[in-house]
Amino acid sequence: MRILFLCNKSPWPPKEGGPMAMNMLIEGLSGAGHQVKVLAVNSFKYNISANDIPEAYHEKTGIELIDVDLRLKPLDAFFNLFTSESYHVKRFISKSFRKRIVAVLQSGEFDVVQLETLFMCPYISTIRKHSTARIVLRAHNIEHLIWERIAEETKNPLKKWYTRRLARTLRIFEETAVLDVDGIVAITPNDAEYFDGLVRQEKLEIGNWKFEFPISNFQFPTLKSPRVIDLPFGLNPGSYLNLPGPLEFPSLFSLGSMNWIPNQDGIRWFLRDVWPDIHNQFPDLKYYLAGREMPQWMRSLDVPNVIVLGEVENSRDFLASKAIMIVPLFSGSGIRVKIIEGMAAGKTIISTSIGAEGIRCTHLENILIADAPCEFFEMISICVTESALCAKIGKQARKLIGKEYNTLFLIQKLIAFYQQLSE
Repeated sequence: MRILFLCNKSPWPPKEGGPMAMNMLIEGLSGAGHQVKVLAVNSFKYNISANDIPEAYHEKTGIELIDVDLRLKPLDAFFNLFTSESYHVKRFISKSFRKRIVAVLQSGEFDVVQLETLFMCPYISTIRKHSTARIVLRAHNIEHLIWERIAEETKNPLKKWYTRRLARTLRIFEETAVLDVDGIVAITPNDAEYFDGLVRQEKLEIGNWKFEFPISNFQFPTLKSPRVIDLPFGLNPGSYLNLPGPLEFPSLFSLGSMNWIPNQDGIRWFLRDVWPDIHNQFPDLKYYLAGREMPQWMRSLDVPNVIVLGEVENSRDFLASKAIMIVPLFSGSGIRVKIIEGMAAGKTIISTSIGAEGIRCTHLENILIADAPCEFFEMISICVTESALCAKIGKQARKLIGKEYNTLFLIQKLIAFYQQLSE
C-alpha cells in the first residue's frame, strides 16, 4: 500500500509524545513493506532542520518539512472572537502546505492519506479534489476535551472564559470534521467510543430527518459513516530490556514535554501540594524533572531536593537510572506515551486517573493511581519503603506492554483496517 502522512509536526526526531506516536506508525508500516510519504509542518515551536534528519529516514519516508507560522498573533486572536472558527485549527491553514499536498497527490496514486491529529483536517477538501485515496484521521486526543479540562482548572475568570471559548469552537470543528473522513484511528478505547458515538448520532439524526419529509418515489443515498478503531501507541518492548546504568533507589522523576500546559500545571500542583510533605518525611529523597522546552519558572526552581535537568540526551538511559515515575495530570486527553515507555522499562508509575486514561492498567497491579495529595503521599511512601513492591509492579507493567502495546501487532491491525476501508 502507499500511504501519505500529513503531520502537524515532524515525526523525527521522536523525542516527545506526538512525534513518537507518528513515527511508530511510519516506521512500522515502512518496515512491513509499505510505501510511506511524509509531509510535516515545521514551526517555531517544534523546528527541525531537514539536514539533521538521517539520510536513511529521508529515503524510506520521503519526508518534507513545510514552514508554517504557528505563532500566536494577538490581533488575529482578537478578531477571531467575532467568528465561530477555531483559532487552534485556523493557525494550521497554510497556502504553501496546501500547494505541496496537491503536488504530491498529483505525482502518484495513494491508497490512504492519514491525517495526524485534528489540525490536518482543514485539508480534507483538497485531498478529495485531487485523490481517490481513503482519508484516515489519527486522533491523538479528543482535542476539545483537553481545553475543557484546562478551563476547569483555571482560576482567573477572564482566562477561564477565553479558554472555554477555545474549547467550544474546537469541539464544534472536531464534531464536524470527523464526519468527513473515511476512517478514524483513536488512540484509546474511550476515545474510539466517543468518536463512534458522534458518527452514530449523526447517522441517527439524518435518518430521523428522512421521515419528516415523506416524499414518495425519492431515493435517499446510502449513508456511509466513518469506521472507527482504537490503536494505542506501541513500541518494541525488547528495546527497553536490560537498560544500562546503575539505578538510584529510591528516587522520583517526571519526564515529558514541559511546554505542554497539562504537564506544567500538574508539576506545579505536585510541587505545591505534595512535595513539601514528602520532603519532610523523606529528607534525602530526590525528585528529578526532565524534558524538552522547560519553561523559565521550572528552570529557575529553587526547591530542596528538586533537581531540574531539562532535556536529557537519552531518555532510555534516564529511565534506567531512576525508580518511580510521577505523572500528576489533571487535564489532557489521549494516551501518555511516557507512561507506556516507563512501563516498558519496568518502572513503577504513580499517576492520576486522568493521566492513566486509555491505558489498560490496573491500580496496585501494574500502576499506582492517586488523585489527591494524601493519596500521592501514601503511594510514594509505600514505594520508598517497599522496594520489593516497586519491583513487582514494574515487572507487571512490563508484561502488560509486551501484551497490549507491541508495535508489530498494532501495525498488523492498522493494515487490516486500511483494507476494510477499501471494501
